[in-house]
Amino acid sequence: MKVVNESGKEVSEQSSNRVLAGILGIVLGELGIHKFILGYTKEGLIQIGLTIITCGLAGLIGKIEGIIYLTKSDDQFINEYQINKKGWF
Repeated sequence: MKVVNESGKEVSEQSSNRVLAGILGIVLGELGIHKFILGYTKEGLIQIGLTIITCGLAGLIGKIEGIIYLTKSDDQFINEYQINKKGWF
């Protein structure tokens, strides 16, 4: 299946960061590294801030997102997180 972004340019499945972002979300979710990998700088900084404020409890968000990323197909992941820029969950 071909995936096309909003400007009509085809996005290859190799450009999907699904596995990398998923694993980093599970392992380093507290630091928001998975957000930075996807280009979501603002959301990554918010994740770090929330983790500091909640003494690490907000790190669960990153772990949940990592699992969500890994359960999606490459096409779903590219459409939701790389083309449509869905920042959270």
